[in-house]
Amino acid sequence: MKLYDAARCPYCARVRIVLAEKGIAYEPVELDLSNRPAWIYELNATGRVPVLDDTVVLPESAVIMSYLEERYPQPALLPADPGERACAHLLVFRFDALLGDDYYAYRRGDDNELAAKLDALEVGQSLFADIAYVPWVIRARDMLGVELPARLDEWLDELARRPAVAAEVELVQAL
Repeated sequence: MKLYDAARCPYCARVRIVLAEKGIAYEPVELDLSNRPAWIYELNATGRVPVLDDTVVLPESAVIMSYLEERYPQPALLPADPGERACAHLLVFRFDALLGDDYYAYRRGDDNELAAKLDALEVGQSLFADIAYVPWVIRARDMLGVELPARLDEWLDELARRPAVAAEVELVQAL
């Protein structure tokens, strides 16, 4: 299994965390996002990472997360209850509206509502959804200098007790 990856990419971080949580060995293939090789477009027409090459070649972090959860069901990252599972998937599906768009607007220096979005962010409902959001929260705090609401700070501290998330925090702090 290969993961086409970029350390600074939060979408890749989602996949790295899932792989670590599940204890899945993989071969990382690090890409320079400033100078993408032409061959990445053969794996993903958009040229974006992550791309997972396993029994199938898959782009898109949310798709890869779901694939890994299905293919390697233990330990489970999604709740057992179908309704709770659906709600976790819905949170991932709504990522851009709930956080992503404002995060990237903030990075570009545009006026936005990042602080309000972080304040309203629903976390702690499922580990799967938390993994989908935590890379941006880590980067907002550690790379963009955004002060997190106290409850998000506590949530992040709790998640960082997990080795997979702690490794991502260390990686971001080293960037």
